[in-house]
Amino acid sequence: MGQVVLVSVKEADDGIRLNRWFLKYYPNLPLARLQKLLRTKQIKVDGKKCEASTRLSVGQQLRIPPLDDEIKAFEAKGQSKQDVKFITSLVVYKDDNILVLNKPAGVAVQGGTNIKKHIDGMLDALRFERDEAPKLVHRIDKDTSGLLVLARDRKNAELLTKAFRDKDIKKTYLALVCGVPKSREMIIDKPLLKQGEKMTVSSGGQKAVSEMRVLDSLGDKAALVELSPKTGRTHQLRVHMQYIGNPIMGDDKYFIDKRLKINDLADKLYLHAYKIDLSGIYKNLKLTAELPQYWHEALEFLGLKLQ
Repeated sequence: MGQVVLVSVKEADDGIRLNRWFLKYYPNLPLARLQKLLRTKQIKVDGKKCEASTRLSVGQQLRIPPLDDEIKAFEAKGQSKQDVKFITSLVVYKDDNILVLNKPAGVAVQGGTNIKKHIDGMLDALRFERDEAPKLVHRIDKDTSGLLVLARDRKNAELLTKAFRDKDIKKTYLALVCGVPKSREMIIDKPLLKQGEKMTVSSGGQKAVSEMRVLDSLGDKAALVELSPKTGRTHQLRVHMQYIGNPIMGDDKYFIDKRLKINDLADKLYLHAYKIDLSGIYKNLKLTAELPQYWHEALEFLGLKLQ
């Protein structure tokens, strides 16, 4: 059985909010549970009742009740300290309605065959002050990086799910492609059909429409393009770019010819969910996701600029 401990606030934590202090030193403690401990006065600052928003000063004494059982219960759900630190580091926007992550390439949104670590399995760590975990309302491919929107309650989940389905939310992607598209701007209107584990252009498939615009190019070797899906088919952008003869760099699934591999570039899929416009639902809310470091290195190496 654990014991109550008193902890002095370090100089490095001067001015930090109490909830952020616990996130830093007790990342495996659910924040909904932290709120309850505060309400029941089991956590105190200098012997006095405090709130999650209380700002700490160097030298203050925190009373912390035994938390071993709380942390073990949280870890039993598969939330390691590393997972909590990882998933919270991805948050780029948070308000009362939504959370938005900048997902790295290589991390799946949901579980599946041979997929043990995924965003959906770590959502409990993103409760913050809420009693419930946020909810997925759309997906991006495992190998695609960029913006992923989460609803913070059921009402917003229903609102966002419908908005994504009805295409009321505009999504913009960046891609590095092999060769240069024949037109600087084009609409790719080609239906897609699932065949095995891949999608293919087929007259018997579902309607799929993508807009493409060339932002910069390197002779006839490579281009930086902006892509906007007008429908939401699986692997839509990847298949459409392959169909017009400009497959996305690093795409092992849809690069029919020998895959372009430049030794100086990271071996990644160069597709990034760059912008999302939610202003049709949440007034004036438009978000942009910072490019991963390997993207910056690739653009510099190829001499391409994001304009």
